[in-house]
Formats: sequence, structure tokens, C-alpha cells
Amino acid sequence: MTTTTTTTGVTRQLASYLADLRFEDLPKEVVSRTEELFLDWLSSALAGRGARPVQALERFAETMGPEGGPSEILVSRRRTSPLFAALVNGAASHVVEQDDVHNESVFHPATVVFPAALAAAQQTGATGQDFITASVVGYETGVRVGTSLGRSHYQVFHTTGTAGTLAAAAAVAHLLGADAETMLHALGSAGTQAAGLWEFLRDAADSKQLHTAKAAADGLLAAYTARDGLIGATRILEGQQGMAAGMSSDADPARLVEGLGRIGPCSTPPTNSTPPVATPIPPPTPCSRPCSKAISQPIGSRASAPGSTRRP
Repeated sequence: MTTTTTTTGVTRQLASYLADLRFEDLPKEVVSRTEELFLDWLSSALAGRGARPVQALERFAETMGPEGGPSEILVSRRRTSPLFAALVNGAASHVVEQDDVHNESVFHPATVVFPAALAAAQQTGATGQDFITASVVGYETGVRVGTSLGRSHYQVFHTTGTAGTLAAAAAVAHLLGADAETMLHALGSAGTQAAGLWEFLRDAADSKQLHTAKAAADGLLAAYTARDGLIGATRILEGQQGMAAGMSSDADPARLVEGLGRIGPCSTPPTNSTPPVATPIPPPTPCSRPCSKAISQPIGSRASAPGSTRRP
């Protein structure tokens, strides 16, 4: 598949590509990598059990959600609707921050894609192949959106919350059998809900888990309502009052579609040489990415000031 890159209608181009992706298009290594990333995410979600923000959202789901349903809240094994399962599982999987990360887009795909896709797959009775394909669609979407918004976006906005809403929407829309037009409306409705501000860091607030919870749940909402006829903005990413215009000073909408079909069905913009689903990696230590780098640096390689004592 080849795609002509322009900055006009890039949301539509991306939506068409995502809707057309099929399991048979995926290289074996992408399928295997997706399975590994899912298991990594599952462990991260279970590790979030008992955390304060997760408990708060669990209580919210118990109060506002149904007493039963097709989808599972992993940390409690309670059944509920897809919306509330995606909400709680999205929060739980971003507590210990052992979920994967894509460096260029500064985006954690698993914590928003898998909660939404799993909840919808349980509700629809999707096959494993359907689930894998939808997850790849979600990864592809989030990485491309995050990359296109640039680093200025990340200075204010939590990209996993913003780009993640579209990633979750694309994954669920694919599971629901969306055609290109329905996928476009799902992205439009997801983009208008995209949110997440870094201000919470100044208060050590619990907003980070709320961001991932809402991204997963709001993306699912966008996909299901698009299926049922809700019309979304068709240029939500590149439009004059879209995400790039309002949430970035260095956005490059062309990055959304660069390289589609060039490397394979999961291609990234040509600055990378591997599919998005192959590039996110779990951090090696139980902490966030910046701390992981410091911890993983060999102690012996750290420079010591003259006369200082180096501890083993």
C-alpha cells in the first residue's frame, strides 16, 4: 500500500489506512511482539491493585456502573460494562509504570490501547486475531499522533492522555468493524475529548492514572458512538481549530501518514526503521523512564570528583 503525503486530509488518510488493516497484513514478528506487550501490560495492570487512584475509580465504577457485565475489571475480577472496565484497567496499568513506552512520541501505548481493546473484545466476543489486529491499529494511531504533535505538546500535555484517547478509539473502532468513514468519526470524537495536563506534578496529584483511565474509556466511547452514527470532526488533527493548532507549537501533521505502507502494515514515519509495535519497550526497573535510565547506568561508569569516595 502506498499513500500520498499531504497535510490536507491527513486524518482521513490515516483513518482509511487503519480501517483497512487486517491480521493477514501483519508480519509474524509484529504479532509476536504484540503478544509480549500484552502480557507485559497485564502484569502492570495487576500490579496496580490497591493503589489509591485505582481504588477510587473502582468505587466510582461500583456506584455508577452495572452490577455485572461482559467485561472484567482485572484487579478485582468484577464484571461490568466495557466502559467501566476500560476506565479502571487503564488506571491500574499506569501505577507502577512498567508499561511500555515509545520514545519519539513520548507515549505509553499499552496502558490506553489494551484496556479499551480488551473490554470491547470481551463484549463483542472477538477472536484473538481480531484483538491483536485492533491493538496494532491502536499502537499505530497513538505513536503517529504523538509524534506529529511534537515535543512542545509534551511540555504541557500528557501525551499518553491526549494521543492515547485516539489510540483507544482506533483500536475499539477496528474491533467493531469500522469502515474508513466510521473510523474517521471515531478519531474526531476522540480528539475533541483528548486531555491531560502536567500541572498535577506540582501537587503530586493522582491525575496521571486518571489520564490513562479516561483516555481508554473516552476512546471506547468515541468508537461505540461512531458506530451508532455520531459524527465527529473530520480534520481533528490538522484542522484550523484541531489538536495540532491548539495543543502544539511545532506540530507536523504530515508525520501522521508518512511511510504508510513503506515498511509494512505497521510502518512509522521514515525517521524510524521499525514498526511502532516493535519499538515500545518496557522499562528495566520498577519506576518511570527517566529514573530507569539513571538506575540502569553501571555504577562504575559514573564519574567521581577528585578525592571523592565511590560506593560499590
